[in-house]
Amino acid sequence: MRDDFVLHELLVKDCYRIADWPLCRVLLMDDTHYPWLVLVPRVPSAKDLDELDDETLTACMREVSLASRRLKELTKAHKINVAALGNQCPQLHIHIIARYREDAAWPGPVWGKAPLSPYPAATGVFGAMPVEEMLNRLRSSLGTPE
Repeated sequence: MRDDFVLHELLVKDCYRIADWPLCRVLLMDDTHYPWLVLVPRVPSAKDLDELDDETLTACMREVSLASRRLKELTKAHKINVAALGNQCPQLHIHIIARYREDAAWPGPVWGKAPLSPYPAATGVFGAMPVEEMLNRLRSSLGTPE
């Protein structure tokens, strides 16, 4: 992890910062349809997992696994989806999405099902949790890797 790491503009636009773990920056996707984390390894210029050396790849998978477990515990999700696509945003990032049998996209993928539904700034808007409350819950639940 070098000092020249810069988060891609698409991730800045679509996500909120939760924490920096030893390897990855942990983000919340700004979409109330699904509890959705994005882990971005702080490796400048990495676009795909195969570009990581073995030690960094192992650390990345450990953090993905930990984030998946903690998100599942917090959300009581039926399933956790993990994907690293990168077709629209070239910076290496891994999606970790809590899924439910009753969600709008089940059992298919979440992409293209509905436009992003941003978290509201205040309580009571469309029944969604305010973004600061969601971020606080995630920060408390995710904490730091052990």
